[in-house]
Formats: sequence, C-alpha cells, structure tokens
Amino acid sequence: MTLQELQELQRSDVLACIGQYEDHDPADFAMRFHDRPDLPVRAVAEQIVCRRKVSGKLPFFSGKDLLFTPRALEQASGEAAALWKAGLMQGERLLDLTGGLGSDSFFLSRRFDEVLYCERDELLAALADWNFAALGAENISIHCRDGIELLAELPDNSLDWIYVDPDRRSNGRRVAGLSSASPDVVAHHDLLLRKAPRLCIKASPALETTGLQQLLPSLHTVVVLSVEGECREILLLCDRASLSSGLEVEVRAVCLSGAREWALCSRQSEAPVRSVAPLPGKFLIEPDPAIIKSRLTALAAERYGLQFVNSSVDYLTADHCAEELPGRRFSIEAVLPYKPSSLKSFFRNNDISAASIQRRDFPHSLDILRRKFRLAESPERFLFFTRSSSGSFVCLVCLRVG
Repeated sequence: MTLQELQELQRSDVLACIGQYEDHDPADFAMRFHDRPDLPVRAVAEQIVCRRKVSGKLPFFSGKDLLFTPRALEQASGEAAALWKAGLMQGERLLDLTGGLGSDSFFLSRRFDEVLYCERDELLAALADWNFAALGAENISIHCRDGIELLAELPDNSLDWIYVDPDRRSNGRRVAGLSSASPDVVAHHDLLLRKAPRLCIKASPALETTGLQQLLPSLHTVVVLSVEGECREILLLCDRASLSSGLEVEVRAVCLSGAREWALCSRQSEAPVRSVAPLPGKFLIEPDPAIIKSRLTALAAERYGLQFVNSSVDYLTADHCAEELPGRRFSIEAVLPYKPSSLKSFFRNNDISAASIQRRDFPHSLDILRRKFRLAESPERFLFFTRSSSGSFVCLVCLRVG
C-alpha cells in the first residue's frame, strides 16, 4: 500500500466496496474490476485479504471501516494476547515506542488516560490515525518519528509506562536477540528507565530466557505467553525499583485457551529436581509450549503428580492424564525398543498405516524416520521417538486423548 492508495481507500464509496466484497475471493475481485480506473483495485483486493485475517486475529476490529497492511497485520499482537497484556499495565500516561498497526496501543488506551503512539513509518502512522478515529480512541496521540529521538526529548519521569515491541527483522531475516532488534532496548535501558519507572518489552518467542537480568538490570518478571497451545510472546517486565532489590527474576508461564487462563510461576533457583519414571505410565503428556519455554515443566510435574519419561526432554508420564495441565495428552499403547525391522512388523501386525511422527533427543531427523517407515499422517495416532529412562532409544506408540 502507498500513501496515495490509503487516501483512495478512505473514500466512502471505496470503503463501501470493500464491505460489499469482503467475503469474495480477492483474486476474482481483482479480475472482475481490473478495468475500473475509479477504483484502487489492487489495494481493495489487499484489504479483502486483510479483513479475512482480522476476523480471526482481532475480532474487535472486524466489521468496522478499518484499514491494514498485510505485514503490519502479521506482526501485530492477536486480540487475546493484547487484552491480557493490557491488563498488566495501568496509569495516566503510556508511550508505545514502536506503534506498528496500533492494536496494542488501542487496547492499552483503555487502561491509561493518555497513550502516545510512536511510529517512524509514515504509512503505518497514517493507518493508525485513521483506525483510532474509526474506533473512537480519542486519548491516543500520533507521533510519526523515531521513538528513541522522541524519548530523549521527553522530560524524565513524564511517563508511567513504556511499551516497546522491537522490530526483529534485520537484513530481511528474523532475529531473536534483544540487541539485534530495533530499537536496542539493552543499549537504551537507562534512557527508558529515566523516562518511566516501568517498562514492558515484547520479545521474540525464540528468545533465550536465561541470563536476561545481566542485559536488563531492572528486569523482575519474564512472562511466556501462549494462546491456544502456541507460544505467542515473551514479555519482559522491568521496574526501576528492581535495580536495587537484589531479587532473582520471576518466570511465569501463562496459557490462554478460550475464556480459560492458566498460570504457573517460579524463580529458577526454586525449580524442583526432575523425577524420572522407571517406566512410562498409561499416559504421555506434552506440556504447553509456554511451560516448556519457561523451564517450569518440573514444577508442573510436581503439582500434577507426573514424572518425566527421561532426564533430557519434557515428555511427562503417569497413570492419570492430568486434564488440568495445558498441553497435549496421549494414551500409551506400547513402548518398543528402536529396532526398525521389529517396528515395521509391529505396525503391519497392528494395521498401523498412518501416524504423526514426533522426535526429541533422538539421532534421526523427522525426514529420515518418515522415509524409513513410510507412514501417512494421522491426527489421532502418534509415534514418539525418544530415549527411555535408561537412555536407550525407544518408540512410544500413542493415541491422542481429547
């Protein structure tokens, strides 16, 4: 989208056209109207694509005359994550240092008297301005400029919170490290804390969560957030008061599914010792990715009376299926030593022609295992290739539960 296309999209007749055809195939629309010079056909087709994605990702934004770019929509927080995140912050004045599409700014504006939306991309800032007006968010001001430059000009202690979602693309590639993203929150840590006593950083789900306090001395909590079983965000909560507290960082796993919220928190030094089962029980449980990423699997196992299948991976087992623990669960039909010829005979004798293959701490890749056993995919039957408690390679033949 260009700024000129944005201006054309804002016309009432074009908005009406988008609404009329938003349920149509965008390619068919483009072919049907390709000879209409009065319509920005390419841009309208793009909006049709975006509106379909918005209905699932940001349902509150659906059904309104809002405008998007595909990349900004892809990078924006989903509604469930944005609402939960907004619940962490409250006050008079917040700066969203990297505004983007503006979904976080909008949901945060319900928690603050004033939100400063900052975005250096002129098109995104213009889009956000249009969308905020359409949403009736009158307490958000638009600042189209470099966020760090704006921050440097603000008086110290003039903000209650700063929210920042650094751009994690470098030379067209995604990066996970804090210092590789823009702005560099590690380099600007002291500046950020001078302007606001509290800071929330949205980091990549791939970020390594250990050792972060050495990079961000004010860090007090790491939140690993999953939505519907997918790890979506890592949030780093910093507080000026934590600079002198001497406390270890708290790690929190939060799993959102529908209206349900499940959480577990601990400090790494408080993590219990892994209890490994001599033999697998009746069920295999794979915890939610947020639990695994936050290294809280041992604590979850202790809470729900589970043990590890082995000492190296986060597969849990028991004779009960621990329904309250977020994650996937399976009934174990057989535990077999990894001997390809014997496994092929077992599959043949038990009419197993399809299975989803999973592997952890196993020498062969998924591609090699698929080629070796030539099984079709299955949403119900699973084969877990891993190690036993004694370290030998095994295959757990399982059926999905629930």
